Amino acid sequence: MMEKSCFFIRVIIFVSIGLAVSCSPSPEKKAAVLYNTQCAACHLLPAIEDLPKHIWQNGVLPDMAARMGIKDSTVNIFKNVSFREQHAILKSGIYPNRPSLTLEDWNLLKNYIISLAPDSLPSSINLNDYSELVQFTSKPIKLDSIPGTFITFLQFDNLNHSIITGDLNGDLVNYNFNKSESHTLINAGSAITAYSKKNESTFITNAGNLNPSEIANGYIQMKTDDTLEQLPIILHRPIHTVVQDLNKDGEDELVVSEFGNFTGSLSILTKKKDEEYQKGILLNQPGAIRTIVKDMNADGKDDLITLTAQGRESITILYQHDNLEFDAEPVINFSPVYGTSWFELIDYDGDGDDDIVTVHGDNADKSYVHKPYHGLRIHINDGANHFEEKFFFPLNGATRVVANDFDQDGDVDFGIVATFPDYLKSPESSFVYLENKNADSFKFQPFTFPESKLGRWLLMDKGDVDDDGDQDIILSSFTYSFTPVPKNISSLWKESKVDLMVLENKLK
Repeated sequence: MMEKSCFFIRVIIFVSIGLAVSCSPSPEKKAAVLYNTQCAACHLLPAIEDLPKHIWQNGVLPDMAARMGIKDSTVNIFKNVSFREQHAILKSGIYPNRPSLTLEDWNLLKNYIISLAPDSLPSSINLNDYSELVQFTSKPIKLDSIPGTFITFLQFDNLNHSIITGDLNGDLVNYNFNKSESHTLINAGSAITAYSKKNESTFITNAGNLNPSEIANGYIQMKTDDTLEQLPIILHRPIHTVVQDLNKDGEDELVVSEFGNFTGSLSILTKKKDEEYQKGILLNQPGAIRTIVKDMNADGKDDLITLTAQGRESITILYQHDNLEFDAEPVINFSPVYGTSWFELIDYDGDGDDDIVTVHGDNADKSYVHKPYHGLRIHINDGANHFEEKFFFPLNGATRVVANDFDQDGDVDFGIVATFPDYLKSPESSFVYLENKNADSFKFQPFTFPESKLGRWLLMDKGDVDDDGDQDIILSSFTYSFTPVPKNISSLWKESKVDLMVLENKLK
């Protein structure tokens, strides 16, 4: 497993470190060496100043200690964890039986981090600096009369001009905006996270455990005609599935993002005619979120561009060579505290190659605090799939982005959802529209709308919802309280019963 490999690497590293620093008279220098190796063994080295002291002390450091096999009587890693979950965690190997460094070195490292960490983080520079959104008209939608909304899947069906949603209970619903009608397509039994209809078959991805868990109980259902069957493959919290014939043999492959928890993977399900699906591993690491299929090196073969989080936050291109054989190349890496959540592949600068837009803001973990490095980033391609960050728009808790020329003036605009904004100081920051004013100089004007407070927006898509020739934006709500929310906001969600918000483009 990935975590076990990282553990053995750390053991080798620290044997070398012990020899290298044993003659060093300075504890501070030794601590710096420990930080620059231990904290970069399995992911990009985070900056100490990116988290405040109390987060390091109460959240990150206890977890670090457990992952290094350090026994600390003040930390119970299995508090409120079921026996079944404990067994799965121990089986993963994430918590080693033997420590990877001495208690003396651990205390040296811990005190070094705490001494350098700031008391607090600066605020985002553009908080509340928004104009009122006038290009779009907000249309709140209630799919039912039940308080609270738990939509786990959202997709606009371009062919039928309808909105498809899946929820925590497993209901897959089709909503017709122009007729204000909805009907249930199917009940899948548990939280739906992906849905694809290809030819005569429909594939429905069920996460199993929606909350973080090391127990794998997710699955994919396939519907053909009136028959619904579950594929005989157990998946670890799958949250995204791409259905495509990658090797052009007439059979669709399923590329599944098994987000997992401590462990997970980017997996591929393949089959030959009249045979069952077989599972293979493309990336053996947790946190897979989304994959886009595109030929990135113009060799005529479909490649995979995938986003991963959970420590090793990165964008990886998997280049296809011969018949589903892939070489993985990380092209963008992020700090593990960024909370990387989504990406889009677009030709932002119109030069014929694909650029990458990312959003960062997942904040439902051990490091909950508003972070000034959350927001949207534009990474420009040099033509050889080397990407450089050229623009950053700060936005607390940014988790989704859609890209399109929404005002049809020849450049790319963005809609951003923030699931974890500062609800106390800037609740309207839960949605921001960036109108592109000058693409070459990356000049954008941000907008929002008053009704953005009516839901806790988790997912977003775009499409011509009202069938008038321009692109609209759809938001879906998930009012589960991941993080603290002011009582007036949570009460508003309960009273409004808003499931969807359609931002109807008034360009046409």
